[in-house]
Amino acid sequence: MQKKNNELLQRFKLFDRRLTIWQIVATLFFVGLIIHLFMVQIIDLSNYKQKAIRQRSANSAVMRGTIVDVNGIKLASDRVIYDVWAHPRVYDHTAAELAELLAPILKMPYLKLKSELEKDYRIISLKKDVDRKTAQAIAKLKLREISLDKKTERIYPQGTLAAHVLGYYNTDADVAGGVESTAKKDLEDIGKEVNFEKTPDGDIIYNLSTNPELITTPLHGKTVKLTINTAVQHVCEAELTKMVQAKKAIRGAIIVMNPKNGEIIGYSVYPTYDPNNYKKATAQQIKNWSLTDVYPPGSTFKILTLASAMELGKINEFTKVNDTGKERIGGFEIKNYDYSKNPKPGLINLVYLLQHSSNIGSVKIAQMMSPQEFHGMLKKFGIGSKTGIDLPGESKGLLINPKNWGKSDQATMSYGYGASVTAIQMISAVSALANDGIRVTPHVIKYSPEETAKKIKKEEVVSYQTAQRMTRLLSQAIEKGNSPAKLSNYTVAAKTGTSLKPKEDGKGYTNKMYTSIVGYLPAFDPQIIIYVVVDSPEGEAIWGSTVAAPIFREVALQTARILNIPPDKIIQQEVNKKPLPQKNKKQTAR
Repeated sequence: MQKKNNELLQRFKLFDRRLTIWQIVATLFFVGLIIHLFMVQIIDLSNYKQKAIRQRSANSAVMRGTIVDVNGIKLASDRVIYDVWAHPRVYDHTAAELAELLAPILKMPYLKLKSELEKDYRIISLKKDVDRKTAQAIAKLKLREISLDKKTERIYPQGTLAAHVLGYYNTDADVAGGVESTAKKDLEDIGKEVNFEKTPDGDIIYNLSTNPELITTPLHGKTVKLTINTAVQHVCEAELTKMVQAKKAIRGAIIVMNPKNGEIIGYSVYPTYDPNNYKKATAQQIKNWSLTDVYPPGSTFKILTLASAMELGKINEFTKVNDTGKERIGGFEIKNYDYSKNPKPGLINLVYLLQHSSNIGSVKIAQMMSPQEFHGMLKKFGIGSKTGIDLPGESKGLLINPKNWGKSDQATMSYGYGASVTAIQMISAVSALANDGIRVTPHVIKYSPEETAKKIKKEEVVSYQTAQRMTRLLSQAIEKGNSPAKLSNYTVAAKTGTSLKPKEDGKGYTNKMYTSIVGYLPAFDPQIIIYVVVDSPEGEAIWGSTVAAPIFREVALQTARILNIPPDKIIQQEVNKKPLPQKNKKQTAR
């Protein structure tokens, strides 16, 4: 009995100890709770007020900025669209009644809409991407069970025009291409944020500082102006499409640029796509291959070979070389394209070299330079480097280190086969000669003077004298020939090019051609430089002079008209017709 009493006593003591512990814990809990409430309500009141405000805060709708051409024509903008939703749990009307009201507005079949409204879902998507007019018509019905979800959509009012310059914008994934990508920061910069508070149901909480106009009006990003001229752009696209389709070519590109400031006036790439429906376009259509893909430039590269040798003092304007028609260098036979008709031209000058596109003449001049000298000049022209254009995806091209040049590498490079370039690289390189030896960063965005100073580089490639001499040679070669690039009212400095297309594995060449031309006008006061390249045209007599040059001619003439460029040949003819002053006549008589 005593033993049982002791056990019972021990149990009571254990219970008392546990009860005491629980009492202490409960006391500490309530003391802590009191302290916490004191801190929240008295000491840290402002912090929690701000937290509550943040939980209720919202931002005004933001619309991406507009993109316009150099004359202010709208090329890309945002518009407000709506998604229409039904909420079955709060139906005030039957599905049939709602369908009868909404079918005419949504332009949906009554039975289909009724079927959708009868679904046993918490929320039903009735129609997406309806316009403002439709949304306003639905809002006027004041249906509690129907909601409108506002969002923005990127639209391109000019359709396919300048698609590869503008790019596209995926609102859902925030993914973009072209200027939509490079100018993202400005397009989304609204300058300020307009914040306000909302209830859990989405209603705006108004107070004395709330501006009703600001919170209900969407904010817009900055407008981005391009250097693109819509009229010139249309000409480029029309002429390129016409020739590519006529010759059944794979692709092509035209770039029109002001060589004095690097502003790109027209930029056409084929195949193209509609940015409004970019999701339906193929990867090949969306890709701006004139920036990403490299190819052998062919005889247009002879411009750089001659300019490099002239700048280094290896040749002058009156240099002559012995054109043997063909030569074997490093086990590789090189010959002129017209060797079968004109096997041994003999001693030729530089105008003849350019006019007849002599490969052997170019090889002889390239051999006057060391590999390091030639490579160094090509690097100054921008070959093997990115131009820095304000569009995404640019390739730096391919220029082999001179240490790895074989005996034939320098020879083939002289006429456009040893290096691989992009279209933007070629026009950028030759633009230095059109701009008195200074190469300016090509760009499609119209920058302010402050931005231009930061983003646009000017690099001296050759001297003013070399640039002028090369311009004389190029213009004389055009004037003495019958190239379509020869214009009646403008002096043109230009060179065509034709090159075999490499195989995809890089081993050897196909029987397809790249045809191209690069040129500027008026030759001695250039307002525009134009580069045209067409990939794999079909037919007979496929050359730069027969495929690319006719495009150059049309683009040059129409661009000159659009930009109102004074014809230099007519001016010179008028000067020549004027009688000499009387004093000069007497001096001449003596």
